[in-house]
This record gives sequence, C-alpha cells and structure tokens, in this order.
Amino acid sequence: MAWNPKVIVVGIDGSEQSKHAAQAAADLARKNSARLRIVTVVRPPEGWWGIVGSPPPADVLTASMSEAQQGILDSTVEDLDLEGVEWSASEEIGEPASALADVCREHEADLLVVGRRGAGLVERLVMGSVADRVAHYAPCPVLIVP
Repeated sequence: MAWNPKVIVVGIDGSEQSKHAAQAAADLARKNSARLRIVTVVRPPEGWWGIVGSPPPADVLTASMSEAQQGILDSTVEDLDLEGVEWSASEEIGEPASALADVCREHEADLLVVGRRGAGLVERLVMGSVADRVAHYAPCPVLIVP
C-alpha cells in the first residue's frame, strides 16, 4: 500500500536547513498533488535582556518580531519552486514546536517537514531543538531534513 500525503506542513525559520526543508516539502507536495502549508512561528517575548535603557513595550517588540518573521516567510516563498503546487503560508505566534503541531492538527496534515537545525547554539542548548520537540508532539509523521 502506497502512502500518499494530501496535506503537508513545513516549518521555516529562515535558516538554510529550513529552506532545504521547504523545498523538500514543495517537491513532495508536487509529486503527491498535496496541499502545502508553509508556516513560520513568532515566539512572543518572555522578558527583556536589553543592554541599556528601558525595554520597548511587549506589543512593540512582538510587532517587530512578527514583521521580521513575515520577511522570512516572504523571502522563503520567493525562493521556492512552487510551480504546480497548491500552497498557502501563515505566521503563527507561540512556541514553535507546539504551534507547528497545532497547525498540523488544524489542517489534518499527513506530514510535517522541518529542518534539522535552525536556532542558534544557545537556544538549542537551553531549549532543545524544535525538530526534536516536534518529533515528540506532532500528530502526524515528521520528516527532518538536513
């Protein structure tokens, strides 16, 4: 029996690995006539670690981060070969692994694709990799692309 995913979600963060994951997801979507959902996640500010002066209000910082993530989303989509692929893109807010799992549930995804690494070294050491967490929480199979 052949597996034929109909809905594929890919998480992107602007890293080279996430760009490779996005292209792999687009290629799989094209091959399987699947719908592709391209998702980037903005992590809300949990505190301020500024060097000098007072921190900006949380809503201003969140808006700035959201704008940066939208740029990542736009840039990734622009660089992808999406010919023949039915796709949509969105920006979510929250913890990346949980947000990606929620998107998979919401869209009844058959596959979640993520890059192996994306975050900086400090974030990986403190929080673990998003790829590792989604492998545990996703409601569907996960493809981790190097």
